Amino acid sequence: MGRGRVLGLLISVGAAVVAAQQQPQQPPAPRDAQRELAMSVADGFTLATVGDNIIARPVSQTPGFAPVGKIIRDADAAFGNFEGTAIDLTRTPAVPQAEFGGVWIIGTPAVASDLKAIGFDVMSRANNHATDWGLEGMRQTSRALDEAGIVHAGVGEHRAAARAARYFDTDKGRVALISMASTFTPLSRSAPPAGQAPGRPGLNALRTTRYAFVTPDELKALRKIREEQPAGSVRPPEKETPDEVDLFGVRYRAADHRGFSYTMDPVDEREILKSIRAAKQVSDFVIVTIHAHEPGNWSQTPADFLPPLAHEAIDAGADAFVGHGPHQVRGVEIYKGKPIFYSLGNFIFQLDLLEPVASDLYEQYKMDGAAATDAEFDAMWNRVTFGSDVWYQSVVATSRFEKGRVAEIRLHPIDLSYTARGADRGVPKLAAADVGRTILERLQRLSQPFGTRIAIEQGVGIIRPPAASSSDAAK
Repeated sequence: MGRGRVLGLLISVGAAVVAAQQQPQQPPAPRDAQRELAMSVADGFTLATVGDNIIARPVSQTPGFAPVGKIIRDADAAFGNFEGTAIDLTRTPAVPQAEFGGVWIIGTPAVASDLKAIGFDVMSRANNHATDWGLEGMRQTSRALDEAGIVHAGVGEHRAAARAARYFDTDKGRVALISMASTFTPLSRSAPPAGQAPGRPGLNALRTTRYAFVTPDELKALRKIREEQPAGSVRPPEKETPDEVDLFGVRYRAADHRGFSYTMDPVDEREILKSIRAAKQVSDFVIVTIHAHEPGNWSQTPADFLPPLAHEAIDAGADAFVGHGPHQVRGVEIYKGKPIFYSLGNFIFQLDLLEPVASDLYEQYKMDGAAATDAEFDAMWNRVTFGSDVWYQSVVATSRFEKGRVAEIRLHPIDLSYTARGADRGVPKLAAADVGRTILERLQRLSQPFGTRIAIEQGVGIIRPPAASSSDAAK
């Protein structure tokens, strides 16, 4: 080919490129946010959910447990909160931390495979016991759950990893799990890297600020006490409002009744909601779970920040919101066709089998560690802290989903045998008829403020949400 023809060809190609660049560009197709956040599991998908699993030894072969395990295994996916550590102290450098979640929860590595045998597919890890045995205990527990084949979320080597969803595939769709905790030990909170400072391992924390309600006159008295402190010893917050006082690390707010109120850290809130949205964009069903003792284990009502958070999570793409932490049941709400369990209480509660007990607790409770056994300490501590059958009565919730909404929830009452001897206490069995009715009537009462009706049929609680209205479908 002659040089002239080559030059002409190059000029023609260049002209074509310029002409193409001058053509108006087609805008990208707009995102369909509603479609991205819609539930897309196959109709008939079932999810079994329970609360806290404080497990020291395998339980799947315990007499009377099999019917409970069958409920878990029969679901397409099963969720629970793994609260504690699964380690072998003879093979790990993990040690009991000076900062811990109230007692050092420890189980053998075999509990991970036992939970898998029971039927659990996904488990949350963000809770106030995640680092009872330090970061090494947290990491070894992760390895044990990985080896058992249980998908788990809520802890990681930095904040993005702890916030991230983890995924489990079923034949009805891909399930995502996001785990967070509003109740946690300060040193367990993960952090992102900044400049040359590396990220900090730990859990996915949702920080909150608590306000205690006092009368206006009491608030004036508290402010006067603060003003009378030695100069420079107390520094008021920069943005304190006239109806608030911060004194000795406690924040007070004027009100006409007693109680507590909470605000969420806006950075944590924003990042967690983003994680939920991101998870839904690559999965068919999203479980969002929180470990929240607030306002305290004594309360059967969730803290005031939890309903707005649950609603925000569902608006961001969550299909089920599951709370745990207070060790007793709280109410159930249906929001936009999605279930919210504010607390499902305990599923496995083997506090009487926790060993070894570190010296700190013997000193704190004025017990002679040289004379008392760990079992004797556990019995004393449990009697003081959980000395009632309410902590040993809960439910397994099985939710069935149709057409992008929950169609039915079945609440199976379980009894963890509070009156049994310590070695046998804390393992769930289907509750006897009278105990089951007590549990379900309690849930009926606690769910009424959320507009949720629970029928009791043949010893099982049944929630049948009304079908979606045209206005609901448009949301």
